[in-house]
Amino acid sequence: MPSRIAADLAQLARLASDGGLDLRQVALRVKADLLLSTANPPAEDMEAFRDMAAALIPVIDEPTALILARKLAGWRHTPPEVLAALRARGGEVLAALVRKGTPLSPAEIEDIAAGADPAVTLALAARRDLTAAASSLLAGRADPAIDLALAANPMATLPRAALVLLVARATAAPALAQCLLARDDLPVAELAPLFLQASLDKRLAMIEAVSAHEALAPSPRRPSISGEQFSGLVATALVDREGAFAALADLFGADAELAAALAADHSRQLAALTLVGCGASPEEATRFLIGLGDDTAFSVQRIFALADLMRLLTPATARRLVLQIGGLSEQGGARPALQPAMDPSGTPARAGLERPSSRGGMQDMLRRLGGKTG
Repeated sequence: MPSRIAADLAQLARLASDGGLDLRQVALRVKADLLLSTANPPAEDMEAFRDMAAALIPVIDEPTALILARKLAGWRHTPPEVLAALRARGGEVLAALVRKGTPLSPAEIEDIAAGADPAVTLALAARRDLTAAASSLLAGRADPAIDLALAANPMATLPRAALVLLVARATAAPALAQCLLARDDLPVAELAPLFLQASLDKRLAMIEAVSAHEALAPSPRRPSISGEQFSGLVATALVDREGAFAALADLFGADAELAAALAADHSRQLAALTLVGCGASPEEATRFLIGLGDDTAFSVQRIFALADLMRLLTPATARRLVLQIGGLSEQGGARPALQPAMDPSGTPARAGLERPSSRGGMQDMLRRLGGKTG
């Protein structure tokens, strides 16, 4: 960089400050570009630039401040005083700094996460250095845009407190669900409420995780559905599909929320799981599914696949899955904090405890139910 730049910067700063020449909208941009083009700018030039920035950043217009923020946020030579002056403007300028990687301490990250500016917190959700505490603060905002940014940020640490909130909202937000399911760093058992939206491999891993948890901590035994109750359920399915879902939810010990979820799941996987969770055999459950008379009932391939799915699960395992998918407590009713269907190790997937059917057979069955692997 020519040696005269330091003197030029000082002169421009004086002119701008004295009002003799209004270079506020171009001076910093031009000189910043000159400095950015130099691998190791001289100390005197950086000092002159720092003085100029201190004088002008508070008064330049917003578009110019935004341009400077985007250029200087991640530059390793940017004087801290310049970044501080830009940060003091707040709003979109601070959001641009945060988005472009301006250095922030963990305490600063968490202070911003607790702040009120939606543009700044949204920018923060995409940061690679997001702390666990900041993730929890951001997830607690229940902002759909921030939720998506957190879920799509593979470097964001998502502690269980944050993940529980995101998963609960993802059950009604397909884009958020897919972002969470696409990540390989999250415990698959915590994603069990998203079973119906999951890929084949993820669903298989969820079944394995729930089975492992059931083996480690068996559920209390529950009475199975009686023959009379099941006959009434099938009879209702033949004439009143919605009524059949309400009756099935009631037998499961849940309320209208599960009945609505059963009706909305046209794959009928949730109905199959609920039937097994009530103690129905796969053969009995198949009679109910055929009795519904819907598209699945008329697909031999799908009915066979559902029967294969039901054969993989014990009633206790199926019940755990339904509780996870429905966000229900064992007693039904209000949604609790989701309970992890996993072993205490917190590992994303759990090998072993395989059902008699081979993994390849399970994948083939799930493929016939629809969806894609991966």
